[in-house]
Amino acid sequence: MMTISLRHLATITALLTLSACASKAPAPAVYDFGPLPASQAPRPAVSTPALVVSDVSGPASLDSNRMVYRLLYADAQQARPYAHNTWSVTPLQLLSQRIKGRLAQAGVKVLATTDAAVGLPLLRLEADDFSQHFDSAAHSTGQVSLRASLFRHHKLIDQRTFTRSSDAPSADAAGGARALAASTDAIAADIVAWLNTLPPQQQP
Repeated sequence: MMTISLRHLATITALLTLSACASKAPAPAVYDFGPLPASQAPRPAVSTPALVVSDVSGPASLDSNRMVYRLLYADAQQARPYAHNTWSVTPLQLLSQRIKGRLAQAGVKVLATTDAAVGLPLLRLEADDFSQHFDSAAHSTGQVSLRASLFRHHKLIDQRTFTRSSDAPSADAAGGARALAASTDAIAADIVAWLNTLPPQQQP
């Protein structure tokens, strides 16, 4: 009959404990904004029918796939990454894709900076904040802050900062992803409304 020493028994117990803990770890999840929702409203007339739109620029913290949250009730100055959840691409790429898609839905012909678009106005976008903010353990919002600058013939026409906050449907990464998508959509609508307040480009 085989006997097990106390040392071997302790080792087996530790391995079983680690295995049980590992099995309880949440499965990794990758998020994006989901498909662009179809616009139900008729497209309004836009004062800028064609526009060169730059990719959104921003701080190095937004140029990675990490999903970030802040605990405002504990330490608002500390940005904390989720351990098991990431974005499919960087937040800067998510913002660029979504805003360009929303502008196109509004009737704007969106061109890239690499296109031969001499004389067309340029919309430059810079992100200042893109994170999930917890004001309590059970409630959070998706915060997006973005600065938009419109140039014509290398001359600044106007600049505006847009900030939006949307309630997360759940106090986790999935809820944060939905809230940040909603805030980004709201900012895109704000940009369209802002562009329509600017004087149309004068034809040469």
